[in-house]
Amino acid sequence: DKLKNLLELLPDHDLPEDLKSKHCKRCVVVGSGGILHGSELGHLLNQYDIVIRLNDAPVQGYTDHVGNKTTIRMTYPEGAPLSEHEYPPASLFVAVLFKTVDFNWLQAMVKNETL
Repeated sequence: DKLKNLLELLPDHDLPEDLKSKHCKRCVVVGSGGILHGSELGHLLNQYDIVIRLNDAPVQGYTDHVGNKTTIRMTYPEGAPLSEHEYPPASLFVAVLFKTVDFNWLQAMVKNETL
């Protein structure tokens, strides 16, 4: 019931046109474990059609190693980046809801309430 009520609060949206029209030929998922630090693979990661970043791994200050392209950022609500600079305007943020508190967080966000 909680999920059904929450879904009724959300407006209908489709994927952004620029993302919808992409033909995902080469995709890469970049995690937040820090394994890329010192790798200098940023230029290679930027060449992928779709770059999916997980959790709140920073990009600014590490672009030589992790690139600067973000097509989709996926994270649990508590792992969302705190800096507005980590949300590029052309990227899609996907909140991964898993726990009851995650659904409470989304409901508070949609209703502009304090959680």
